[in-house]
Amino acid sequence: MKIGLYFGTFNPIHVGHLIIANHMAEHSDLDQVWMVVTPHNPLKKKSTLLDDYHRLQMVFLATEDFPKIKPSDIEFKLPQPNYTVNTLVHLEEKYHNYEFSLIMGEDNLKSLHKWKNYEVILERHDVYVYPRISTEEENLEFKNHPKIHLIDAPVVEISATFIRDNIKKGKNIQPLLPAKVWEYIDHNNFYKK
Repeated sequence: MKIGLYFGTFNPIHVGHLIIANHMAEHSDLDQVWMVVTPHNPLKKKSTLLDDYHRLQMVFLATEDFPKIKPSDIEFKLPQPNYTVNTLVHLEEKYHNYEFSLIMGEDNLKSLHKWKNYEVILERHDVYVYPRISTEEENLEFKNHPKIHLIDAPVVEISATFIRDNIKKGKNIQPLLPAKVWEYIDHNNFYKK
């Protein structure tokens, strides 16, 4: 089975994440997409994150009606801060019959050369890249790499930061979130302070 790993803090998961995950599950050779909830991205401040359990629960609520999209807490059990290369090694040891690939935005592809052991990742795993609007100069270093697959997915520019900021301001952002996720956030008064 071929699994696409879509990493994120999902703070919160929103319809943009689901659009990309579903597109990858339906329009590529991936059998499933696992939404890997990252406890702590080494490039983000941890203080801005909701508790791991709440973010995992929101991913579960968002994906339960999508049989090809699964929530994953695999990184919760690994030393923090975690690096993608370590997660991939752990998954390969745990699931011998699965083939793991990465799903990332074009913006992340531009900084891939800064990732820990990125050469090992590219040697052993396919990377599916979805388009992002960017003003940065393109990094062509990886564009023609045989393991990099540029996917003609919808361009979705919704950010979790925008959602959090607007909840704090009392704005209605319901259309940007799966209904069950909005209910969970609203019920728990998340992001209001």
